[in-house]
Amino acid sequence: MNIAAAVNENLAETSNYLVYSAMAVYTLAFVAHLAEWVLGTRSKVGRTAAALTVDQVTGADQERTAPDGPAVTVRKGGGTEVIERPTVVTRSSAGSRPDVPDGPGAAGGSEKGDLYGRVAVSLTTLAFLLHAGGVLTRALSVQRAPWGNMYEFSTTFSMVAVAAYLGFLAAGKNIRWLGLPLVTTVLLDLGLAVTVLYTASDQLVPALDSYWLWIHVSCAIICGAVFYLGAVGSLFFLLRDRYEARRVEGHKVSALNASIMDRLPAAATLDKFAYRVNALVFPLWTFTIIAGAIWAEAAWGRYWGWDPKEVWSFITWVGYATYLHARATAGWKGRKAAYLALVAFGCFLFNYYGVNIFVDSKHSYSGT
Repeated sequence: MNIAAAVNENLAETSNYLVYSAMAVYTLAFVAHLAEWVLGTRSKVGRTAAALTVDQVTGADQERTAPDGPAVTVRKGGGTEVIERPTVVTRSSAGSRPDVPDGPGAAGGSEKGDLYGRVAVSLTTLAFLLHAGGVLTRALSVQRAPWGNMYEFSTTFSMVAVAAYLGFLAAGKNIRWLGLPLVTTVLLDLGLAVTVLYTASDQLVPALDSYWLWIHVSCAIICGAVFYLGAVGSLFFLLRDRYEARRVEGHKVSALNASIMDRLPAAATLDKFAYRVNALVFPLWTFTIIAGAIWAEAAWGRYWGWDPKEVWSFITWVGYATYLHARATAGWKGRKAAYLALVAFGCFLFNYYGVNIFVDSKHSYSGT
């Protein structure tokens, strides 16, 4: 057993200031992301409706000429140069609909919107650095892993979610559409953390004072953060898929709804994104449960005792295993699989918030 170190109050206070500063910058990033959506024009939007009027095409991604667009005309030095219609990459929808193109993004093809989008990403990066500084100084204030209670878990969880988002962007993935819901969720998470869940910096209870805290809980945080990105992808897939279906059926769609939906990636792209990130992190979630069982044997003398936290961790595992199996089965692709993914993520959230707050268990010490 490690000898408890004294709490460095200066570092603990610095951590609080950094978290509040991060919240302020996240708020600015939220405004910038909102401006990106609002100021994005529909100049390059509207491909969905046009694509859904052509003959149905199935199979792999392909390039085709934009079906509705006139030839692009560019004037140079007083003369006129006519350029061929641009090609767009289309992707098969989750069902039997024609291929539809990915939208141009939150900015909607507008230079002004794109500028606000780049500002939003820059602000999100700055907020992330402040956020990470807050988590790091919290750890240094007590010289241990900074996830020994719900406040610390929440602040670290949202930090890792932002890190995953920025990592995808750095890897060249076009997921800036995820920025607005992400920053909104992070603000809500941090707001809850600094008010309802706040716990002063202190040493661990004996059961948590183990190197397994670094392994088990860190894996759970990473899994939760990536599962969150997958859940947003599934939610947006459901919205976009319904929009595409209404277009096929000839229903009238409001201008606002069309403006937003046409900027998002195609339903098939969102479905693929959600599936890939969930499949990527599922093995780590499996390891997380195994690591927790090993830690439980060291702390309580048994690997599995059907404690509520253990039960809901297993339910979450079953939920994602069912989703991945269903997603890989032809009859359960699309909306049904997306609903399963959202239910599985709901189980993860209840496993953390519901069990810790409302259920009496051996993990209750992590609540406050």
